[in-house]
Amino acid sequence: MSENDGAHAQILIVGGGLVGSSLALALDAVGIACTLVEAAPQRTDAPSVEERNLALARATVNGLQAIGVWAHAQAEAQPMRGVLVSRAGDFGSLRLHAHEAGLDSIGHTLPARALGAALQSALGVARQVEHLAPARVRALHVDAAAARVEIETAQGVLTRRYALVVGADGSESLVRAALGIGVQRHDYRQSLIVGQVRCARALDGVAYERLGDDGPAALLPLAGARAGLVLGVAAEACDAVLALDDVAYLAYAQQRLGWRAGRLLHAARRQAWPIRRSVAAALVATRAVLVGNAAQTVHPIGAQGFNLGLRDALTLAELLAAGGDPGDAARLAAYGARRAPDRDGVLRFTHALATLGCLRQPALAPLRSLGMLAAQVLPPLHQRLLRHGMGWRGQPPRAVLETLP
Repeated sequence: MSENDGAHAQILIVGGGLVGSSLALALDAVGIACTLVEAAPQRTDAPSVEERNLALARATVNGLQAIGVWAHAQAEAQPMRGVLVSRAGDFGSLRLHAHEAGLDSIGHTLPARALGAALQSALGVARQVEHLAPARVRALHVDAAAARVEIETAQGVLTRRYALVVGADGSESLVRAALGIGVQRHDYRQSLIVGQVRCARALDGVAYERLGDDGPAALLPLAGARAGLVLGVAAEACDAVLALDDVAYLAYAQQRLGWRAGRLLHAARRQAWPIRRSVAAALVATRAVLVGNAAQTVHPIGAQGFNLGLRDALTLAELLAAGGDPGDAARLAAYGARRAPDRDGVLRFTHALATLGCLRQPALAPLRSLGMLAAQVLPPLHQRLLRHGMGWRGQPPRAVLETLP
């Protein structure tokens, strides 16, 4: 097939995961056509066995509403009214609650599979998204005039020119590599075990995060008395924890979480992933931009990853909505500058929490306890943490904003 076979858009999004699909829908919402290339086949039946549960900041929910996704997802969403953060062996805790801002929620929790299905449903009715799946970018050549791309599909190879290529293809981004953008990596030597549990009592919209020497542990409130369970474990201990029977696994999780959230009664299927951080040396290049995990993969502590990636996508869509050449160097530079405060802040926060908050160092205990106490009792710091937790940091995209009480 040649580049003249059929109409095509000026913008190519490589990667049809949560952030790439969200960007395609955000562009569709403002009337901009794009091509979305996804390695996996389009799904029309039940979603995958993905076991992750997402904590969506309030700003993220606003953004998903703006691009027409939330209507497909909200039936499985659970309002999150507050979060309680503590540290095993240290004094004090941090409580953030929606009523402190005069709101009914600080966000929602949602199974990742439900968000994936909602995105697929929204893409199915999008008018200006060319969705190629399964497909992959076989070659990418960029110069000041255009990006020349070879896309391999089941029907053959498409050769096209785009004004802008967006890398939304994850932590091991092929787009990032093809552009020659370096990446800084950090291996936390931890794995993240995720799944669901049933609790003796409903969590009533409160999420619990417990830091400890072995890593973070968290419970996310789901519908009924179910909860999403997240356990960070040392990489060398992961296989042994996964091999525990349900009784032993629940006892281990209970020991990690403590009893503030009550007794854990039943554990469902669980999965594990290694925890590694990767930070692209640049967000933009000639005729190209990186978003989501291709731009930065953060430690999952604090549930910042997708929330940050969606703000990438919505900010880019907002800047492109102004019209003109989507790959204009000045526009891409403006995107990088606009995203820097939010990105840098999340990177610092998650890395510090994962290292200092979970470091096996008794001498740090008094400092951690004082920090937790200060965050709880000092109004400016407390309000800042609450605002950041709801997804408002730096200069947020307009799609996530709202008038607060």
